[in-house]
Amino acid sequence: MEKDWVKIFSSDRPFEAEIVKGMLLDNGIEAVLLNRQSSSYNITLPGQAELYVHQTQEEIAKSLVHNHNNLPTGDPNEVDPG
Repeated sequence: MEKDWVKIFSSDRPFEAEIVKGMLLDNGIEAVLLNRQSSSYNITLPGQAELYVHQTQEEIAKSLVHNHNNLPTGDPNEVDPG
């Protein structure tokens, strides 16, 4: 990864990282997704999908990811953290 880029999100579920990347792009933040999963080791040693943003957008990106992660899921069994 080039300098001045920081990791702001990682997940062992690539689809989740894609959703977060789309949300960042929708908010005007350039994000790069690195999929560090190896298909030959996926069952025993799952890797991570990592999202990087330029350091100048780090604070707003982290705020957006935090707000995104705290959205209600619609699951009736979910406990309200607030």
